Amino acid sequence: MPGFQAVLFDFFGTLTHGVRRGAAHRATADMLGCSTEALVEVLDSSFYERASGSFGNAESTMRWVCARLGVRPSDATVRAAVATRHRAVRADTRLRAEAVPVLAALRHRGVRTGLVSDCTHELPAFLPQLAVAPLLDAQVFSVRLGRCKPDPALYLAACYRLGQAPADCLYVGDGDSQELTGAERAGLSAARLAAPDLADHVVLNADHGFDGPSLTSLRGVLDLLDPVPVA
Repeated sequence: MPGFQAVLFDFFGTLTHGVRRGAAHRATADMLGCSTEALVEVLDSSFYERASGSFGNAESTMRWVCARLGVRPSDATVRAAVATRHRAVRADTRLRAEAVPVLAALRHRGVRTGLVSDCTHELPAFLPQLAVAPLLDAQVFSVRLGRCKPDPALYLAACYRLGQAPADCLYVGDGDSQELTGAERAGLSAARLAAPDLADHVVLNADHGFDGPSLTSLRGVLDLLDPVPVA
């Protein structure tokens, strides 16, 4: 691969361990008066609409979810459910041990870093509290841009904010949302993170068409930037 001026990362399943919905989501369902299974079904089926901000802010989105569930909680309960879901998503988020060291190493080498995430309202709210936040030079959230991967607008927005041409950028992700082939169509290079813990990761639109490099650890990104010469 050529030298890169910037590396863009997916968030869930890439900078974090594989995502599995934990017990905290049950509290949101209990608060709304529905089963956890019903709530998860609505959340899964509407992910891309919610992640593109189609239903407005977090409270408006929760009201839309409630309508789909056939429940009519009070405004106070909706606000409480938004807060409970925020805590549930945050509880499911565990940064990889190598995330901070790899981001720091990239910046030490003069390589800019960015985040491109398909996400709902929770991630932009709690990302500033995470150790990776000050190591990301650009952050692009689908819920704020109004587009989801593999739309080229997300990748190009990140490249623009970093002041780099797409050809000078590498995108790294686990392959959800057809994000890798999407990055390539936008003019970036791409690499798949295939860490062992991703076997049970929540995936809604796997990128089966990608045939580029595969990494078992985020540290492999550093090897792509500085390949070991063949003897």
